[in-house]
Formats: sequence, C-alpha cells, structure tokens
Amino acid sequence: MLNDFRSYAALDLAIRGGLVVLCGENGAGKTNLLEALSLFTPGRGLRRAELAECARVGGAGGFALSIEVDEDGETHQLGSGWKPAANGETPERRNRIDRAAVASSRAFCDHVRIVWLTPAMDSLFAGPASERRRFLDRFVLAIDPGHGARVGQFERALRGRNRLLEEGGRNAQWLDAIEREAAELGVAVAAARLDCVRRLEALIDAECDEASPFPWAKLELQGEIEASTASGPALNAEDRYRASLRDNRGRDAAAGRTLIGPHLSDLLVWHGPKQAPAAASSTGEQKALIVGLALAHARLVAETSGIAPLALLDEIAAHFDPRRRAALYDALARLGGQVFLTGADPAVFAELEGRAEMFQVSAETGVQPSA
Repeated sequence: MLNDFRSYAALDLAIRGGLVVLCGENGAGKTNLLEALSLFTPGRGLRRAELAECARVGGAGGFALSIEVDEDGETHQLGSGWKPAANGETPERRNRIDRAAVASSRAFCDHVRIVWLTPAMDSLFAGPASERRRFLDRFVLAIDPGHGARVGQFERALRGRNRLLEEGGRNAQWLDAIEREAAELGVAVAAARLDCVRRLEALIDAECDEASPFPWAKLELQGEIEASTASGPALNAEDRYRASLRDNRGRDAAAGRTLIGPHLSDLLVWHGPKQAPAAASSTGEQKALIVGLALAHARLVAETSGIAPLALLDEIAAHFDPRRRAALYDALARLGGQVFLTGADPAVFAELEGRAEMFQVSAETGVQPSA
C-alpha cells in the first residue's frame, strides 16, 4: 500500500506470485513501485534519494508505505513513512512492525531482505571506484544490516578529522581520539567487505558452471587497509591504521582530505572464463557478469540470513538475447524469494505467461492485472 509516494496518490495491490512482472511505458511508475519496496531495507533505497524527494508532488508533503509479508503462514505488517517539518519540528522518518514503532529500518531485516539491480549499474565496471564500493556495500548490507551504520560513522569521523586538520590540528588530544575511532570503524568496514567477498567467491566457486550464459566472476578487494586487515588480527590492523593517520596529518591537511582508508578501496572484477578484467569485456558480457553476481549474492543472502530475499530487477531483461532471457527466468524461479521485474516491452516477458503474475502499469490507470 502506497500513499502520496512519487507518482502514486494511493495504491492498494495484492501480490502473490513468486515472479511478478510490471510492464508499462517509460514514466508509468514501475520503478517507483520498486523504490517503495527498496525502502524496507537499511539505507536510502535503489535511487539513493532524499526522503523529501519521494513525496508526491501535489500531495500533503509526506508519504506512507506498507507491506504485508507472509512468513511460514504468519503475516507481519511493515510500515514506513516520512513526515515533513511542520511548526518548527524536524522532518521525521517513521518505521513500524505490526503497528508498533521501531527505531530504524534495520528492524525490517528480521522479516525481509531485499536485493536489486538497476540500469544505473550497467556502467559499474567502467565507472569510478566509488560506484563499485557502493555496489559492494549494498551486497554487504543485505547480509550484515549494521554495515551501513558503520560506514556512515566512519565517514563522519573522517569529516571531523579533516575539519581539525583544516584548523591547524592544534588539539592533539581530539585528533588522537578521532583517529582512534576512525581506525576502529575503518577496519570494521574493511573486515565486513572482505568477509562478504570471501563468502561470495566461495559460493561462486562451488556453483561454477562454464556453460552458464552468466559467466562466473573472480573478485578482489583492493586497498591498503583491506590488505592489512586480511593479513592478521583486527587489533593489529587498527594500530597500523591509527599510526598511519597520525604520521600523515601534514599530507592530509595539505590535500584537504584523508588519503588512506577503506573510503578509497576498489572492488576488482574479472570475467572468470576469459580471465580478463570485467572493464575490458563487451557491454553484453558486463551486463551478464553483473546479473551473475546479483544471482550469486541473492543465494548468499538466503544462505546467511535464512530469508530468501525479495529481488527488484529494473529493466533487466530488455538487452538480453532469447537464450539468456530464458536462462535468467529459470534462475530467478529457483531463488526461492519473490522477484519483481520491470520492462516496457511485453514481448520480453512472453515466455513468463503462466509462470508469473503479470501487471500493466499506466500513469493514467495505475497498476492493473494484465488481461
């Protein structure tokens, strides 16, 4: 159920299928529906939008979302919404489970895990390292709900350190304290990323299929703190990172930023069968690699959390040939969780007739079951 969210003044939709297809013209509201679902996980959703941007233009100013989740015969109601500032109050995000308030969206992870792919990820391997870090952090967050908070706290610690250095670093005690905090958080962030990459690689190795249309990937997390964290106890890595921050205060002050840390690491990906960097692969191969990684990640989420995830796949099948589309649909059906697919061309989903719950999405009539 949606109220005043993006293009939806109101929506009350019963969805029961394991595979769910949302088909409609560009701008009809398909991605808006996926974004609403993505807000039932820690973070800012698949568009990474500010909550104020999600409120419907012409609406009351805020929005409300609600989903019912069936868990082994028990139904739980999860609710989330945003209330704008009024009468001097601060804007407020509200989250509820079975109508009882919870502190944050992290509590939803006890009931639902959510993964997604969007067209914006198509340039992942050719884009900047920051995009690959964000991609990996989304993977980590789906198996470790506390990861996003640690990343945020680490980034705040670095901003605080940068401000102290900009002021001349005169307060050595404050600098020591903030660098200790940054080192502890930075190593924790690096350790969580390393653990996710290792688990994902182990799962990929165990299920490697040379004949699959979605090539298997080799992964490496590259960074000085990651290497230090992987080589020994976390306490030793924290000590080395803290010493590096202390020794490089002058250099970082001159640069206006911290020049070492997990905020600069990179996820390196290779096309496994070809033993070639993903960035050097064709556009179609890169798309297939990303999908293969996403499928492996969804299986990892189910394995580690015990919850088969909701998969939100925006315009994922449009650029695949019929063989890859058929393989994709078969793989999605085996995930065990509910899968939402969007697209503008009904022909792309023709082979899902009778296997998926099909909806037509229109800016005029909303979301209706396909005839």
